[in-house]
Amino acid sequence: MNSDIRILGIEGTAWAASAAVYDSATDDVFIESDAYQPDSGGIHPREAAEHMHDAIPRVVETTLEHARETYDGPAGEAPVDAVAFSRGPGLGPCLRIVGTAARALSQALEVPLVGVNHMVAHLEIGRHSSGFDSPVCLNASGANAHLLAYRNGRYRVLGETMDTGVGNAIDKFTRHVGWSHPGGPKVEAAAEDGEYVDLPYVVKGMDFSFSGIMSAAKQAYDDGVSASEASGGSSDERSESDGVPVEDICFALQENIFGMLTEVAERALSLTGSDELVLGGGVGQNERLREMLAEMCAQRGAEFHAPKPRFLRDNAGMIAVLGAKMYEAGDTLAIEESRVDPNYRPDQVPVTWRSDEPELAAGRGTDGGDTQVRGAEALVDLEPETGRVTKHREAKSYRHPELDERLRRERTTLEARLTSLARREGVPTPVLSDVDPQEARLELEYVGECDLRDGLTAERVRDVGRHLARLHRAGFVHGDPTTRNVRVGSAEPDASGTERTAEDRERTVLIDFGLGYHTDHVEDYAMDIHVFDQSLVGTADDPAPLREALREGYREVGEERVLERLRDVEGRGRYVSDDGRE
Repeated sequence: MNSDIRILGIEGTAWAASAAVYDSATDDVFIESDAYQPDSGGIHPREAAEHMHDAIPRVVETTLEHARETYDGPAGEAPVDAVAFSRGPGLGPCLRIVGTAARALSQALEVPLVGVNHMVAHLEIGRHSSGFDSPVCLNASGANAHLLAYRNGRYRVLGETMDTGVGNAIDKFTRHVGWSHPGGPKVEAAAEDGEYVDLPYVVKGMDFSFSGIMSAAKQAYDDGVSASEASGGSSDERSESDGVPVEDICFALQENIFGMLTEVAERALSLTGSDELVLGGGVGQNERLREMLAEMCAQRGAEFHAPKPRFLRDNAGMIAVLGAKMYEAGDTLAIEESRVDPNYRPDQVPVTWRSDEPELAAGRGTDGGDTQVRGAEALVDLEPETGRVTKHREAKSYRHPELDERLRRERTTLEARLTSLARREGVPTPVLSDVDPQEARLELEYVGECDLRDGLTAERVRDVGRHLARLHRAGFVHGDPTTRNVRVGSAEPDASGTERTAEDRERTVLIDFGLGYHTDHVEDYAMDIHVFDQSLVGTADDPAPLREALREGYREVGEERVLERLRDVEGRGRYVSDDGRE
């Protein structure tokens, strides 16, 4: 970046009225913020907008004064090169106030205007402060939770929440309990005195859902309150026999929710081949979440970075830093084109300030020399000369031992059962020779020569569409269909020098059924396709024809109503800050 760029940034997507000045020469960021605090419940859009209307002029004036005091250029010149503002996603009334302020300031100072995507700013501040080249980013904020990685000139969504944002999910529980906002720190404090109890744990590929765990947590609390009232005690004084203590619920909420986020982050690292992970969003201030992510990265030999807390919560510093990168790339806005967008998705943003395309790491067996491969869940020992594979689900030190043991055992059993069932339905899968649920170990046939990720063709993807349709017609889902969980043949001779047949070269084989389950819900079938679709976007150079091939293959065997529901699923991106209320 140019060594003398100065940008004034303004943030106001929901809670925080914030302004900042970034000086690229010193890498210094000055931030002034005034956060909205509701008297009760979650965020109230009208109140938030009223707060933004009052607070934005104050924080901007303080920041502009700092910019003038620290500017050593000619008198009378603008103390900044451009004004950057959060263009979305967020609450429309708040965004419009910020947009109006940014336009007025840009015209008054006679400097260009830069429109910044709030969620991309969370990623870029992590990339900037870490020095990483091409990390995967886990954004964990109030109204959002998703995974992003750079591919083909944009940040692609690899996984996301399918209902509510992680911070809002936690806040819904704390409001139910009667605790004041913000709820996250209160759950973190209560969890220090808690013990683990069972709650739902829902991961679908790299997507996840919080509605089930929130309902279960509320019900566990209500059961405890009812038991306490029946025995004449108060909910604050109930004994273990009265129900689940709220401290235990908080402990389990953190272990399960953050365990889910950490698991999908590891899946994203495995899919993309990246060995760098950055954290973004206000929930990233939680110590337990950061601890889990750091442990996961250490276990797989990756690097992890969490920005300082002032850059994790909503702040104008990240808007100013990304604004400087965009300004240097010539990515500015004309006033008449600067409308805000409450639904501004991160994958809609052309990443003009980057030209480096990350290389995907080699898949299983592509170099002919690897005898052990690390996946997202397991270590896989390869023996192509004997035609055998041994797969062992490792203990994950970041997860609570009780939860980890249950998941490894259940997933190993499911993988064995569904792998065999899929074969009976005509779907190519490895032949299973042994299973040990207690040790979370499987022995299977060695299939294919590489992952589909490293041998993408339209016909192979079309085959995957057909395979998924056959699974769905039989009443179950794969659960984690990605381009790394499909094995394909090779045009090269096998280990004995025998030429491959045409059938072997084009054969597509589904593997890794550990997240699968029986279901008759069309929603689950659509989600299965959606998971594979996202992996195409994250790994293919030209995903559009491959995505169409997937649908064509599915349509040949499956039901049109599933593809209709898929369109609904695709429209549920959680990039809009909702009002935090139920």
